Amino acid sequence: MTLETLKPKVTEIVNHPDLTTRLKMQGVCDLLQSSIGYYDWVGFYMAHATEPTLHLWSQAGEPTDHTVIPFGKGICGQVAVSNQNFVVDDVHAQDNYIACSIHVKSEVVIPLFKDGKNIGQIDIDSNTAKAFSQEDEKFLEWVNEQVATIL
Repeated sequence: MTLETLKPKVTEIVNHPDLTTRLKMQGVCDLLQSSIGYYDWVGFYMAHATEPTLHLWSQAGEPTDHTVIPFGKGICGQVAVSNQNFVVDDVHAQDNYIACSIHVKSEVVIPLFKDGKNIGQIDIDSNTAKAFSQEDEKFLEWVNEQVATIL
């Protein structure tokens, strides 16, 4: 399944009238993780309202112990500070990487903005090195724009 063909499915989940915000976000995680072969773990981390920490709201893939991440720590924490996309072709080459699984080889983290403020991010881990392209970045930016409409 191509990234473009997933867009209507993402829109359908986000606009579902009978689901809570968290269930919609979980639905997006489940869809992406099950539909894209190299998206081995998909999660949304959201910024705490008053503390400089990210909190895992939803995820698909292997469970993780990393449910709270301080700003600046790991790839996710760096994106919370930089407000920029971060694509990591080889996680083992990163000094500030938080290992969630020994199988993860690459990662992409895209900030989620609401009214111009970085309020969270989508985090994708892959067990394939150099898994993510500019097409993935653009697609995940679009996903975050859709999710922002329900937050």
